[in-house]
Amino acid sequence: MSFWKLLYSKKSRSPLPGFATGLSVTVVWLTIMLFIPMLALVAKSWALTPEEFLKAAWSERARAAYTLTFGAAAIAAIVDVALGMLFAWVLVRYEFPGRGILDAIIDLPFALPTAVAGLVYSSLYVKNGWFGRYLVPLGIEGAYSRFAIILVLVFLGLPFVVRTVQPLLASLEGDIEEAAASLGATRWQTFLRIILPSIMPALFTGFALAFARGLGEYGSIIFVSTNIPFKSEIAPMLIYSRLEDYKYEEATAIAVVLLAGSISTLMLINWLEGRNRRYAH
Repeated sequence: MSFWKLLYSKKSRSPLPGFATGLSVTVVWLTIMLFIPMLALVAKSWALTPEEFLKAAWSERARAAYTLTFGAAAIAAIVDVALGMLFAWVLVRYEFPGRGILDAIIDLPFALPTAVAGLVYSSLYVKNGWFGRYLVPLGIEGAYSRFAIILVLVFLGLPFVVRTVQPLLASLEGDIEEAAASLGATRWQTFLRIILPSIMPALFTGFALAFARGLGEYGSIIFVSTNIPFKSEIAPMLIYSRLEDYKYEEATAIAVVLLAGSISTLMLINWLEGRNRRYAH
């Protein structure tokens, strides 16, 4: 029996037609658009010897860029989880004037070019900006600083958390909360022991999406960062700098490290999400 006949046997046959065709198109598309470019990136780095690769990918400047890139993305994703859960709760559980408008505005970072977001944030938080004139005297630098990078990443990653948590919150029945209250549970106990475990898989997924979005961001950060090595230079900026210097192999080496870190982080988060689901059952 051929491979496709085995997949399309009666035991695994779906009520919907086209499984073999759909799977074939999916595998081919992912191979062309994802796997081959990733392999090409890794193959490009083979032009370097192990010593040259280590020197390019793990230099002091590169390590500083990795620390800022992963650190800022992680902090922004954590903030997005807290804010996204709050926003999703408000949109699902409360009826108020303008709710539809607020729900639509949540998706604005999806449609807004990231360069526009960076430009707007840089103009708002500079010393003479609307917010900067009040924050800068307090020592809060919302532009051309590490805090500015985190601020922009929070804005860009927030919709991922909201849209991931919102459907799950909407599916939770209010009767469960009422039953917990009738048994003497406080609001915090109901939230921590009933609601939070139920939405934890969605929170992990939202965190992963926001984190991955932050790792690859470039267009908005160039407007809010000074791009100074060891201070505000992120890994994508360092890759671009190496490309401008025609050091393609070094740029590829840094990209490989960034790719490996991204994949490892996403695999870890997916493992934690799967374990949380098993415990929930």
